[in-house]
Amino acid sequence: MKYRQLTKEQFEGLHEEFARFLASQNIDKKEWDELKKEKPHVAEDEMNVFSDVVWDDVLTRTEYLEHFSPNLVNLFKCEENEMHRIVIKIYKEINVLEQEGFEWLLKNPNDEAIEFLRGSKAYQEERNAEIFDLIEKGSTISKGELYEYFDRLTSNS
Repeated sequence: MKYRQLTKEQFEGLHEEFARFLASQNIDKKEWDELKKEKPHVAEDEMNVFSDVVWDDVLTRTEYLEHFSPNLVNLFKCEENEMHRIVIKIYKEINVLEQEGFEWLLKNPNDEAIEFLRGSKAYQEERNAEIFDLIEKGSTISKGELYEYFDRLTSNS
C-alpha cells in the first residue's frame, strides 16, 4: 500500500465511487458481501487499492497546504518539482488556533513580534508521498489564499 487506507467515514462518503471501482474489477454487491465474509484479506486488498487511487488523485491536485500551531504557521505551495514554504513565527502571547489570534495575525502582519522565514526545496521522494507525509503530520489542504497573501507581503520586504 502506497499511502493509508481511507477511514470508514471517507469510504462512506465515496461509496458510489467505490461501487464503480468494484464494478470495474467485475465485483458486484453480492460478490463484495461474500468477499468480506469469506476472504476478508482480499476485500482488504481491494479497499487498499481503491484508497491509493483516491489518495493519488487528491494529492496530484493538491497545490497548497497549511499547518497551524498556537504561535507558528507553516504555509506550503506544492509545485511539480519543488515545494515552497513560508513559516510565520509569532513571539507574543497570541494563539492563531483561536479566531481572535488568527484575526490579529491578519491585521498585524508587520508587527515586530512576527518573523517570516521563506524557503524552497526540491522533492526528495515522490511529490505525492511528501505531500501525504505532511498531511499525516497534521497539515491540511487549502486553496492557497493565506500562502498567496503572505507571499505577496513578504516578497516586497
